[in-house]
Amino acid sequence: MSRIGRQPITVPAGVDVKLDGNVITVKGAKGTLTRELHPNMNVAIDGSVITVTRPNDEKLNRSLHGLTRTLINNMIIGVTEGFKKELEVNGVGYRVLKQGKQLVMNLGYSHQVIVEENDDISIDVPKQPGNRIVISGADKQKVGQFAAEVREKRPPEPYKGKGIKYVDEYIRRKEGKTGGKKKK
Repeated sequence: MSRIGRQPITVPAGVDVKLDGNVITVKGAKGTLTRELHPNMNVAIDGSVITVTRPNDEKLNRSLHGLTRTLINNMIIGVTEGFKKELEVNGVGYRVLKQGKQLVMNLGYSHQVIVEENDDISIDVPKQPGNRIVISGADKQKVGQFAAEVREKRPPEPYKGKGIKYVDEYIRRKEGKTGGKKKK
């Protein structure tokens, strides 16, 4: 039995969960999330407790059991607390600004890199202009994907550490060229 999958999910007050076939909808203070679940998984809502069970011990059902429970739990956390990713921009002259709904980044290119904020994701730059970006939203997958796309604009390089990295990410530094060619 899946250790994660068999744990019940408690629904906090103020969160509305509806199950229609294998489509689950979670409404809360931060928004509404909808997800289609795999038809093999059995989801039961009993008051403020949600349980996920599997029909048998086939490999596919075992792998979906914990995943389904985690997806539902992440939806509930998302509409109550939300998710956020913090990015840090390192490099001489590298900085970010927020202008309206746009994130304007100077990343050492000959042009500015502009990223649009969408309905599900909100971007915040605590200090204007700064070197820190906070991406937040209710859907964990969308927040992570958007943060990865922003990081992709200038990934960190191992020699000087310049680029966009996650705040908790460690960049393994390399030593550059030391000396010339060997004499024969």
